[in-house]
Amino acid sequence: MSVPSGEISQVAQNGKRFSVDAFVTRYMQSQQVSGMVVAVIRHNGPAEFHCYGVTDANNRYPITPDTLFALGSLSKGVTAEVFTLLVNDGRLRWDDTLQTLLPPGTPLSDDAKKITLQQLVTHTSGLPRQPMSILSLEHLLSYLSDGENFYHDLDDDSVLDYLRDFNAPSRREPQYSNLGYAILGYILKYQTGESVETLASRLLFQPLALKNISFEPQTLRAFPWRALGHAGDQPKFKTRGALTPDWRFTNNMAGAANLYGNARDLIEYARAHFSPTRSAALDKAFSDVDVNYYPRQREAANIAWITDTYGTQKITYQVGYIGGYSSYIGFDKAQQNAVVVLQNSFNWSNYIGHAILRHQQ
Repeated sequence: MSVPSGEISQVAQNGKRFSVDAFVTRYMQSQQVSGMVVAVIRHNGPAEFHCYGVTDANNRYPITPDTLFALGSLSKGVTAEVFTLLVNDGRLRWDDTLQTLLPPGTPLSDDAKKITLQQLVTHTSGLPRQPMSILSLEHLLSYLSDGENFYHDLDDDSVLDYLRDFNAPSRREPQYSNLGYAILGYILKYQTGESVETLASRLLFQPLALKNISFEPQTLRAFPWRALGHAGDQPKFKTRGALTPDWRFTNNMAGAANLYGNARDLIEYARAHFSPTRSAALDKAFSDVDVNYYPRQREAANIAWITDTYGTQKITYQVGYIGGYSSYIGFDKAQQNAVVVLQNSFNWSNYIGHAILRHQQ
């Protein structure tokens, strides 16, 4: 998330901050984005919303703070915080290993047996982004043309088969892993007997009064009017601006990538990470995920979240990319600032939220 100088110059110059409208409009035109919403909290004040464009060219529903977007890997932050609440409640421990977390008899290499729950949630287990087989390579190549979901294999319980021959890298450092979070999805279901949606609703969404965020998006009232995904930088061989298929997960990958939500709920979820809630359990969990388990100046590994340090400023954030969507959520705890950026186009140039936080003192 190192913000290119070109992106920073669109947000501020000589210490003067430009209007959000000015640089977002310019960004949408250059990237051919159909719809976008930016939510901002300044010094724990009321949330402000900047909405642009439409859900898609056919329906043309205007984007509002209540428009649903697919959030992709922002799902991982919620899932990791569910695990944090379970650990703090004594139901699990961070040093629990796969040998005890998975069903007896699960084939595990010696290295796989030693992977801990904490390593999985912080992306420090040594597991790769995804298993690479002939079948997964075929799915990836197809995606470049049709935009279809290429992570189906991770949603299946056979994902555990990878652990049979796993060899840990010689150096254990953060390595983003959808595979690791698919295994977390399996563990959550096996250890609790409940779905990630049931747990997240009871432990997070309901206490925070978040009514428009769910791992089962079809149950949300606003789902028929959601922002539809569009091709951007990816899929590579699909026309930029063309509609892309929805991605759906129902099993292990649900907690890694199936979350939908709107800017109104997400910005309040971000606020809860620096402003006390009415729940001591949530306040403790949100404090825990702000800890750097693998400290470094850029992309320090927290529990699902990551932190960048710029002098005395620390920005903690997550990004999500799925199908035809890009999402960002971040906050500056010291300044009590937060930003959410949602767009219905897959673009790697997802730096606007980060740039706003850097220039919002």
